[in-house]
Amino acid sequence: MPVGCRLGAQADDGDGRRAVTGGLRKPVECAGMVRDDNTSASIESIRLDVWLDVSCLFKTRSEAQRACKAGKIAVNRQPARQNRLLRRGDELEINRPYGRKQRIIVRSLEDRHVSKARARELYEDLTPAPTPEEIAAQKIERIYRAAVTPPRAPDKRERRALRRLRGRD
Repeated sequence: MPVGCRLGAQADDGDGRRAVTGGLRKPVECAGMVRDDNTSASIESIRLDVWLDVSCLFKTRSEAQRACKAGKIAVNRQPARQNRLLRRGDELEINRPYGRKQRIIVRSLEDRHVSKARARELYEDLTPAPTPEEIAAQKIERIYRAAVTPPRAPDKRERRALRRLRGRD
């Protein structure tokens, strides 16, 4: 069930507060999820940001939402917002750092977190392997960023080591 969906029905007590009705808690259908029965194998569609999180293509759902808002994700060659419903067979294009584009085809839908091995089965990755030129460009970029990054002040342990080297301690 996507994050944000509620379990159980809510009732208004009249004083503005809401309380979950007692008894067994049953899943409530959400706008971002359509099911034909209660098994996760029967999900017809799911929110894009939830699927990106569950499939381990992004670390967190909020990171997936930020990527969608920034226009870094396209579904079927159209820019997609995070609330777009994703279906089996949809083609995703994710713009990654260094100009890389990751192409994905959705094979299965899950709305709950699964193991990384199972998450890799949710999609087919059509991204070509990086060329030697791209690998060299990434290496040069990393070296440049390391050289440009301003040095930080030494922490307590490093200050003590410096004092010992200079013979002041």
